[in-house]
Parts: sequence; structure tokens; C-alpha cells
Amino acid sequence: MSAIVVGVDGGGSRTRAMVADESGHGIVTVEGGPSAVRPGQAEQSADVIAATVREALAACDMSHVTPKVLCVGVAGVGRDVEREALWQALVSREVAEDVVVHADAMIALDDAFGDGAGLLVVGGTGSIGYGRGPTGTFARCGGWGPVCGDEGSGAWIGRRALSIVTAAHDGREPETVLTGAILTAVEVNEVADLIGWAADATPAMLAELAPVVMRVAKGGDLRANSLVTLSVEELVMHARTLARLLFGDERAAVPLALGGGLLARGSLLRKRLVHRLKSAVPGAQLRDEEVVPVRGAVRGALRLLGATTA
Repeated sequence: MSAIVVGVDGGGSRTRAMVADESGHGIVTVEGGPSAVRPGQAEQSADVIAATVREALAACDMSHVTPKVLCVGVAGVGRDVEREALWQALVSREVAEDVVVHADAMIALDDAFGDGAGLLVVGGTGSIGYGRGPTGTFARCGGWGPVCGDEGSGAWIGRRALSIVTAAHDGREPETVLTGAILTAVEVNEVADLIGWAADATPAMLAELAPVVMRVAKGGDLRANSLVTLSVEELVMHARTLARLLFGDERAAVPLALGGGLLARGSLLRKRLVHRLKSAVPGAQLRDEEVVPVRGAVRGALRLLGATTA
């Protein structure tokens, strides 16, 4: 039997695991719960990832097989301490013969550009910009987490939507259709009830409000549209900053890919972001193909497999 590798894409809303053979052919992909790493909670993330990997192996009748390599790209491991903690936790669970852990944006960048130069802006539950310059230099921008950063992301939009609703309730802002839409989405009756809901809300729960904002914006609500515009500007700043850092100028030819659920093809946020990039980062050469991070994780696993068997 040929060697089996597993790639994992772990985020704040879900975890995807792909089993592939040594040629990179995907055999099966399954989804599990969120596995983004929060400081000091690598063990919990490792539990989710290990369970999702085992589910993927079971789905293709390979529960008895130990993958040669597990490559994990997960949100929240930008710092060495979290990355090392998750690596140790996964190694201790014996889910594969060899384990490598990357930031989630790294595997997405790998899927978009392979070993080539390019920039990636991710807008999902969180947000981050990541890139590789023409000389092979790496840089990142944003991705500071739900408390300090993640500007323009789903959780960021959700949190600000709640503030808009409470401000409108006070009379500090005009009335907005967001009020009824948000109350319906979180299944409460009064604006005051949002206090308790928000106190227990995870980043993933807040991110679930972003599609509500997009829908209300499409309906013409001015306040929802202004929030979408602000999100676009935050994500544009990620791209422009990286273009200057890695390519010297935002007017230079810059390969650019967009990833994350909020920036899926056809989405309102993607359409507005693409339009804004034409003036803000005029050198951007947009990659239209879908970015599939778990596929990039498989590529990373195969790269390590080649290095260990060479």
C-alpha cells in the first residue's frame, strides 16, 4: 500500500481533514468542530484535530493505518509557544509518524502559490495577511486574535454589529434593520438580552452574525453598508501593507489571492474588496481560483514526506 498523508485546516469555526496518497490524490475529506488555538489551550485543539483525523481515516476504511505525515495548519499558532505546544500535544496522541504544524494562512498560501511569490488575505472567523516576496522572504500582517485584532473578519464584523444595534437602541445612532435581524439571528427578544448572549459568545458565534450583516447590507441598510465598507478597508490595509513590505510598492505587480469563508467567490465582501483593490493596490493580480487550505496542508505533508524519504 502506498504511503498515506493527512492535511488539516483548523480554524475558529471548523476543522477540515483530508486523507491523501503519496501522489497527492485526495481520498476523503471530513469536517469537525473548531480547533483554533487559544493561549494555553493547545490540548483542547489537539483533541479536536486528532478526532477529526481519526474520523477521516475511518471514512475511507483506514482506521488501522498510521499516516506517514500529518501537516496541520491552524489559527492561533503564530507564536512559537502555541505552535510548539500543539505539536507536542499531537505527537503525544500518535496520530501520525511525523507531525508538522503551521499557521493556517501558511497552508492557504501554499495552495494558492506553491513555492512562488504572492500575497494572501484571509477573511473568515478571523483575518490575516500572509505573503512571500520574490526573494523568498515571508511576512505577515494582522492575525492578532479576536481581542487585539482580526480586523475585517467575521468575528470583528459580528462584534461591531452588536455595538451598532445597542447604539441605535440608545438613540446614539439612527434606527437600522440590523436590530431586528440580529435579534432574530441570536434568538432573543430584546436588545438588553444581547448582553448575556454576547458575554458567552465565542469568536465563531460572533462570526455567524457576519452573513446577517451582508444580507441586510444588500437590502440597502445604510449602517450595515458602512460596516461592510469598513471591513473592506481593513482587509485592503493588510494587502497594501504586505505589498509594500515584500514587493516594494503597491503599484508593483503583486500576485494576490483571497481566502476564508467571507471572501468566497460571489460573496458581497469579496466583490467590494476586489473593486477597492483596483485603486488601493493597483498592481494586484488577483488569482480567481478558489483557495483550499486543506489542500495546501496536504502539499506540505508531501513536501515533508519527500524530505524524510529522500
